[in-house]
Amino acid sequence: MSLFSNVKKAIYLGNPNLKKTGITQQLTEEQVREFVKCAKDPVYFIENYVKVVMLDRGFVQIDLYPFQKEAIKKFNSDRRIIVKAGRQVGKTTMVVGYILWYVLFNSDKTVAILANKAATSREILSRIKLAYEALPHWIQQGVKTWNKGDIELENGCRVLANSTASSAIRGFSISLLYLDEFAFVPTNIADEFFTSVYPTISSGTESKILISSTPNGMNHFYKMWTDAVEGNNGFTSISANWREVPGRDQKWADEQFRVLGEQKFMQEMECEFLGSSGTLISAIALRSMSFVKPVINSGIDSLKIYDAVQPNHFYVMCVDTSRGKGLDYSAFTVIDCTQMPYRVVATYKDNEISPLVYPAVLKQVGDYFNKAMQFIETNDNGQQIADILFEDYEYENILSTVEMGKKLNKKLVVGWGYGTKSGRGIRTTKSVKRLGCSVLKNLIERQQLIITDYDIISELSTFVSNGVSYEAEEGSHDDLVMCLVLFSWFTNQKFFSDMTNIDIRRKLNEEQLQMIEEELTGDLILAGHVDVDDPKAKTYVEDGMVWTVAESKYS
Repeated sequence: MSLFSNVKKAIYLGNPNLKKTGITQQLTEEQVREFVKCAKDPVYFIENYVKVVMLDRGFVQIDLYPFQKEAIKKFNSDRRIIVKAGRQVGKTTMVVGYILWYVLFNSDKTVAILANKAATSREILSRIKLAYEALPHWIQQGVKTWNKGDIELENGCRVLANSTASSAIRGFSISLLYLDEFAFVPTNIADEFFTSVYPTISSGTESKILISSTPNGMNHFYKMWTDAVEGNNGFTSISANWREVPGRDQKWADEQFRVLGEQKFMQEMECEFLGSSGTLISAIALRSMSFVKPVINSGIDSLKIYDAVQPNHFYVMCVDTSRGKGLDYSAFTVIDCTQMPYRVVATYKDNEISPLVYPAVLKQVGDYFNKAMQFIETNDNGQQIADILFEDYEYENILSTVEMGKKLNKKLVVGWGYGTKSGRGIRTTKSVKRLGCSVLKNLIERQQLIITDYDIISELSTFVSNGVSYEAEEGSHDDLVMCLVLFSWFTNQKFFSDMTNIDIRRKLNEEQLQMIEEELTGDLILAGHVDVDDPKAKTYVEDGMVWTVAESKYS
């Protein structure tokens, strides 16, 4: 038998660069020593045997940067790694090298490569395959499967490539999970993935999780990175910006800044967490916001409380509703309005709760926060929610709105809701949203509204301009932000300024009705019994009631 025929039998499916299974090969003493060195040290293996395609150099041996060497050592020593990396710093190169080492020098391991798009993950797999084919046969494992999205080796190791979805790796026992460009996975998919898949993988005693991305807003990746830096989630954090690449100087950075613009440069080269382009809240303000852990376990699913209730503090709950079918969220925010700056002290967000159960939650939370004033959006089924809360649960502190003025000069006014022209809650119109967005922007950027809730910060980072309005980017949500939009609109009302006035609240507590009556002129008539369209009417709060002073019809 010829030498050619022996070689032919040893290769996989006619590919001379791959060794098939069942081939026994006698190694030299030097090859044995090299094999042992490679098995012990992934950095040594990568620097001596792994080739990749470089844009400016072609298919060449990897020359690892210092930060890449340190990162690979952590890949090998730690179980959970998160990498925040800028563009073109060699993130994928070092991951390709490590995964190749991992499947060569282990047995019965399954690696899953997931990215925001299946094509992206398969591109990473193709780089691994190319590097594998460049290895000498004596260091290779025999190949069992060599497909576009899947390879399997004789030692029982396997590499899968797919998009990041909860179903992508269902049924597989994953030893190493790699999530590439995780910041670019839509929020709803990222949340679903980490709810259904991550707990199973992380519960293993030897399984590894490697996450990497360039920043892209304040989303799930941002939260995981921040938690890692603060030591709250067990992940080791690795950061690499443009300065980690040898040969790049300030001149190079200045040129990139000119080409990319400030926002892209800061996000993609400096690795700063910024909001999406065109966000309602400025990038500077978003960058200065940080989230904290809730301080109280309320016992209510989806409720997060950041400050315990304080005696005599004045709280407002702004409520958004949904139909509870797993789509949009029912949500509310609780804001302490006792003094400036106002503070978001609690949030709630749930897309499964039934409209019949939601009022009970609103009642319980409202009672806890000193019978908080509740401002309920009625665009969907909010009117039903408000009516159940008022009539069945006898919760009286529900704000109402009424249109005052005539024809073109009509104005939406907040009050307690006595009279036939008013209705509980508020319908979010274009004008309400426009004013609410404007006021919210001012409150946040002037640090007059303090927000420490991750979900709100995340939603704000993707709450972007769309024509003349603002809304969530595709794949994101804005339920909590819309609660704050309603709150912001409310702060522009005289009713709000009266209720947050310390002197007025003191008069309320002391029940000094006679003093107030002496200071006022005209007849005192309960709201709902006067002409609410009278532009001269003046409203104030006394003893938990809204009173209106107007010209008497009978004088």
